[in-house]
Amino acid sequence: MLSHNFTRAEFKCKCGRCDYDTVDAELIRALQSLRNYVGAPITITSGNRCPEYNLSVGGSEKSQHLKGRAADIQVEGVTPETVQKYLKHAHQGSFGVGSYGSFTHIDTRTKEARWNG
Repeated sequence: MLSHNFTRAEFKCKCGRCDYDTVDAELIRALQSLRNYVGAPITITSGNRCPEYNLSVGGSEKSQHLKGRAADIQVEGVTPETVQKYLKHAHQGSFGVGSYGSFTHIDTRTKEARWNG
């Protein structure tokens, strides 16, 4: 267990060929804080990515997923808009928050980045 609600396996690369499972401690803290706030399970739809898998899903060459510093998430029973609003407020001035219709991207970059996918 990485925290009360998250395991390393949830963040493992989804390629099925590698063992990439690095996870940034600050990302775990941010996700656990979100989990505590919403009181609902969070599904990691994409965590760490090896370079080959990142390329296959159209990820950026500088993707934070390659460093274990990013997660794409869905929260059970909570709209992505609500999740995005919370993360943008909780991490003003830092972190990346990508707003998508069916999921939210969060990463632990040091400068604030916000975008719509």
